[in-house]
Amino acid sequence: MILYFFSGAVSTTFGSLKMDPSLQWELSQMDNHVPFRASTHHQHHTWAKTYHSFPELYIQPRSTEEIRKIVHLAQRCRRRLVVVGCGHSPSDLTCTSSWMINLDHYNKILDIDQDCKTVVMQAGIRLHDLIAQLKDSGLAMPNLGSIDSQSIAGALATATHGSSTRHGILSQSVKSLKIMLANGHEVSCSADENRDLFRAALVSLGALGVVTQVTFQMISAFRLQWSQSLHSLEEIVADWEKDLWNRAEFTRIWWLPYKKKAVRWRADKTNQDIRVPQSNWWTGALGFHTYHILLYISTWVPRILPALERFVLRVQYGFQHDGDCATGVQESHAGLLMNCLYSQFVNEWAIPLVKGPEALARLSAWFHGDDEVARIPYDLRNLYVHAPIEIRVTDTSANPGPRPYLDNTVPDGPTLYLNATLYRPYGRDPPCWKRYYEAFEWLMKDLGGRPHWAKNFSSVTKDEFHDMYPNMKDWLRVRHQSDPDGMFVGDWHRRHLVLETDREVILPFEERASRTEPAKAGGLNWFGQLPAKSSSPHSSEESFDVMYETREGGRSYNNDR
Repeated sequence: MILYFFSGAVSTTFGSLKMDPSLQWELSQMDNHVPFRASTHHQHHTWAKTYHSFPELYIQPRSTEEIRKIVHLAQRCRRRLVVVGCGHSPSDLTCTSSWMINLDHYNKILDIDQDCKTVVMQAGIRLHDLIAQLKDSGLAMPNLGSIDSQSIAGALATATHGSSTRHGILSQSVKSLKIMLANGHEVSCSADENRDLFRAALVSLGALGVVTQVTFQMISAFRLQWSQSLHSLEEIVADWEKDLWNRAEFTRIWWLPYKKKAVRWRADKTNQDIRVPQSNWWTGALGFHTYHILLYISTWVPRILPALERFVLRVQYGFQHDGDCATGVQESHAGLLMNCLYSQFVNEWAIPLVKGPEALARLSAWFHGDDEVARIPYDLRNLYVHAPIEIRVTDTSANPGPRPYLDNTVPDGPTLYLNATLYRPYGRDPPCWKRYYEAFEWLMKDLGGRPHWAKNFSSVTKDEFHDMYPNMKDWLRVRHQSDPDGMFVGDWHRRHLVLETDREVILPFEERASRTEPAKAGGLNWFGQLPAKSSSPHSSEESFDVMYETREGGRSYNNDR
């Protein structure tokens, strides 16, 4: 049910609706020309349907003034705010029982500078819409992750990356941001203005405020000529320190652990005509549904999974023998994106690229029962995993711009990403996932790794996060200055990050999880405890005054002026 609240009155096609009296009173005190576009009874779920939650209000603003009104109302009604796009993260990061903001209607391109190739956009624009509009201007994003359903703000917030040693995470291309803080003021930040806020907001985890505007560095539109071929794992490792990752601009690997095979994908820019490989019935709908059914059967009979790897090669890649190869020429986004197939758990970690051969050797040894080489203290008996394990790279070490405080890449060299994907066929969890991920995370930590913020990691403690991120205290300082009452803080942030010197302090607007329960369609229903109504010891207005004075010629937001 969509509701339009104007000055305390409720307008809906279904007639009047009783609402929270405190919200109604607060609305009556505000500008009645600015809509408050909210709905009730919205059910939110992650893309993979791993979590479901039921926000008190689901709000879809269309202007900056509407966002400001939401923030002011949340402050007066003491409600947490969660901003969500496509919900692609399979964790509970976006779950709430409070107020949820979706920016799908706050999605315009505001300016295109053809000379500088920069684009200014509202933060809710989905990547696929951005890509389509850029094409009309002869521009493209320099790099992409595996999907384009994310909003630009969501992709930046969790350090989304592609796979190239010539590119870093997507945030590396951001020139400036605008953020609406917890008091309703919109603040600009960049490498030259509010630098600390910029470094915190480049990977914000949704905990600083509402990102409203992004200025992004694009490049001229391009095509990719790619090749995809089947190799032994031994051959991949032998090429590791030669030119495996540098021969082409973009490279990624899909590893099939039981067969000790890997599919290598490489791509470079080209001026050739578009040439898309022909699909067939086996790599189309029939193969898709057949594999889905077999994966479902494997949740009851997991020992069939090693034998399914041959099927994966045929269905997903069209290969049977070493040396089999496919090629094509596509527009940049079409070549870089991939089909995620089914609902899934994903556990991806970043480690130094030089430790890649050791990681593959030890993990492969563990899959094949060689405890002496593996040195992973977890029992493999009756544990079977899905293929493929995805391997990607980035390199942020040469980036001249400010480094995000929560950038999980290696600061002084290339970074390797290992992604242990487990499918959830028809919403059913694979029986091995918890023990597999415990073992995988143990190895990644042993190799100096850091988890991808948007994935299903579970064993990392707050103290370990602080050891992994020397700049964590700076991020927390900026976060607290931006939002001292915790309007943008949820249970996920509390579990994984230290938000106060006193770890037992609960912020006034902070939402905590009260319970989870199995959902009928699979996954978990998540329920939160709404913020308490006690008085706040801090003031968002006071916090903002420190930052806003920068624009008035007063104090600087940054510690390093």
